[in-house]
Amino acid sequence: MQGEKNNGFDVLYHNMKHGQISSKELTDFIRERSAIEEAYARSVTKLAKSAGNFSPLGTFAPVWDVFRSSTEKLAACHLELVRKLQELIKEVQKYVDDQAKAHKKTKEEVASTLEAVQNIQTTSQALTKSKEAYNAKTVEQERLRKEGATQREVDKAGVKAKKATETYKSYVEKYATAKSEFEQKMAETAQKFQDIEESHVLHMKEIIQSYSQSVEETHVQIGEVHTEFVGNMENTSLEGLVQKLAESKGTGKERPGNTPGAKPRKRKTFAIPENSFYSSSDSDDEDEPRKFRVEIKPVQAAAGPQGAAIDELKASIGSIVLSPSALVRSPPLGSQGVSGGGGGGGGGAVCCGMSATLGGDVRPFSPPKTAGASPPSPAPLARAESSSSLSSNASMSASNTPTVGTSRGPSPITLASHDALPIAVAFTESVNAYFKGADPSKCIVKITGDMTLSFPMGIIKVFTSNPSPAVLTFRLKNTSRLEQVLPNQQLLHSDASQSDSNSKDFWFNMPALMSYLRKAAEQNPTASYYNVDILKYQVHSSGIQSTPLNLAVYWKCAAGTTDLCLDYRFNPEPMSGPGSLANVQILVPVDGGVTSMQALPNGIWNAEQKKFLWKLSDISDKSDNEGAGSLRAKFELSSGPSTPATLAVQFMNEGSTLSGVDMELQGPGYRLSLTKKRFATGRYMADC
Repeated sequence: MQGEKNNGFDVLYHNMKHGQISSKELTDFIRERSAIEEAYARSVTKLAKSAGNFSPLGTFAPVWDVFRSSTEKLAACHLELVRKLQELIKEVQKYVDDQAKAHKKTKEEVASTLEAVQNIQTTSQALTKSKEAYNAKTVEQERLRKEGATQREVDKAGVKAKKATETYKSYVEKYATAKSEFEQKMAETAQKFQDIEESHVLHMKEIIQSYSQSVEETHVQIGEVHTEFVGNMENTSLEGLVQKLAESKGTGKERPGNTPGAKPRKRKTFAIPENSFYSSSDSDDEDEPRKFRVEIKPVQAAAGPQGAAIDELKASIGSIVLSPSALVRSPPLGSQGVSGGGGGGGGGAVCCGMSATLGGDVRPFSPPKTAGASPPSPAPLARAESSSSLSSNASMSASNTPTVGTSRGPSPITLASHDALPIAVAFTESVNAYFKGADPSKCIVKITGDMTLSFPMGIIKVFTSNPSPAVLTFRLKNTSRLEQVLPNQQLLHSDASQSDSNSKDFWFNMPALMSYLRKAAEQNPTASYYNVDILKYQVHSSGIQSTPLNLAVYWKCAAGTTDLCLDYRFNPEPMSGPGSLANVQILVPVDGGVTSMQALPNGIWNAEQKKFLWKLSDISDKSDNEGAGSLRAKFELSSGPSTPATLAVQFMNEGSTLSGVDMELQGPGYRLSLTKKRFATGRYMADC
């Protein structure tokens, strides 16, 4: 981007400023969409009121109650979207403010580059003029000599030519110095501008993802309202309306002039369905599929200790044991915080337990932004817990602080007592691996996972009105690859004599579950759903064949240079479904006084932390070379040689697991509305 007349700096700087314009325009767009939704919601509310004011007379009158209720719920859906968009606007506005501050700071940081640009432009102009003067004076001297001018004239022209030559030579040297400084400054500044732009585009995409998710959630809710409306209309039969009229307007049950002993005419009863979610008459088909959205928001694994020794890390991976005391209730995550600077909804950095903030574009490692730029939930359903969380001695019981999930707002839909209650399940797994050189036999692997159920807020009311609900029973399928399964003994029962090695049946202690959920509702009555940790498990490992990304690292450490090569290969075999590894990042500590470096592909060097970071695109079998490749770097040193260090690798996958386990509800009364699967790295390391 140096360009003609060295104008690359100006182009890059103004492109950075254009980012502020884009952010403000996106804010305006979301604000306008919010205004449209609000106006529409008001119009629909007005329509609902008009339906409530229609004539209460006549056989058709009860139908207007169905119209009114459905229309009110439709308005509530759009008002909920307005609320979500208003929250999003606040987040975008905060980003606009932070962006302006960052740009101001960047302007100060690149001031020296601007001086270098101005210096080389000035020097270049002076060089051109001195060159022209040099050529003119030299030609003039030669012309006088050829035309036979006097010696005095020739000597005088020679003095001028010599002076022009010295001036020209001086500017050539000045230009060389200015050019060297300019190229160095521009290389650093161009990288800084690139980091800013990459961060900006990623953050804008995360905002748009949050916007898209909010709109999608509203569409789902609107679909539920319409389905309820259709169901209520189907249940409102002609016979029922006539019977309703007879009950409200009847003047007696006996016919006028009835003779004693006459048999009364049989009357058919019909109950108008209550105005509730999927309300129906007693003749409804209980197996009819119904929709209820339960939101699952995954976050990343908790970070482990920083700078742990290699032996300690290997011992940690090799000694992960799931014991009954390891089944823990994870505390609410509301106090842990989330970096909103570009990560948008991700948690703290996780890369071999080390926090990493390398350069302007390096944000904390985070999972994909289902949350986007939205605020984090106190305890999302699908957490990616690190292996270290398995060592806690806390027990899980109803007396512990409940895990409560919140969304942007409760659904306007409520559950009726006769509905099949919707339940969501999440399987979250952590893969821990240690690679030694290129020897696959030395690869140490441990894979752990946990299963969490999510119950909608309406289930509390249903359980309260029905103190003896159907027993919640489920089957854990595809368990042959599990070494251990540790259920929550306070809430679950199982039959230890089950002979099928590929499945296990469990059923809930319903009084304990109801008590647990009531406590959760008391502590957070505004939550949209409540999460319960059900069980933990350990997956059988086959060494390197069980790792989704195989690694081999090579170091060549000399006094003045260090060469590093990391070979990697995508391995889809252990994954339960097709997919890719996202957010792939490799962190490399390098000592020895790094003065300069080259890398393929490019990465980010942090001199203060003495760490180098590669960030890769998604890796899958559809990538180049079916997901195989090499990363190379060469470091120039001032006080080498370097000491070969352990590389830390981080990635995640949404949509599949490494165990292949699944869940199937058994018996009536409940239905599975959503299954969420993901796995992510815990401690994933490689050394030579």
